[in-house]
Amino acid sequence: MSADETSGADRVTDAADATSADVVPSRRTPFWLELVLAIAFGLFYAYDAWEAVGNLVGLAGVASALGTTLSATGWIVLIVAILLPVALFAVAFLIGRRRSAVVQAALYVTGLAVSAVLYLDLLLMFGPGALLA
Repeated sequence: MSADETSGADRVTDAADATSADVVPSRRTPFWLELVLAIAFGLFYAYDAWEAVGNLVGLAGVASALGTTLSATGWIVLIVAILLPVALFAVAFLIGRRRSAVVQAALYVTGLAVSAVLYLDLLLMFGPGALLA
């Protein structure tokens, strides 16, 4: 091998080492902070789900007081309203793992906003009258 071929191979190896050394390692959030964020925002999601359970029980009570029942659409909308915050919390938690605390908090807040918007859209689209049979 000539000196030019060896130095070229060394340059490629050195360039690969330099690029891997230049990559900044991602800052991982400490486990205790991930846990605190998950619990704190989880309480908001739990409240959202509990509120949806209250709406289901309340509308079922109103329907029985009026001598009617909830329609199939009503059951579906109210059950989706219960499951939606739980699913959005799970998605935000899974996407936020191994990310910084700020990104995790932003994902949790975004999930809460999406949950509120979708629930309001469902109620406006169907209305309370459409939920009763």
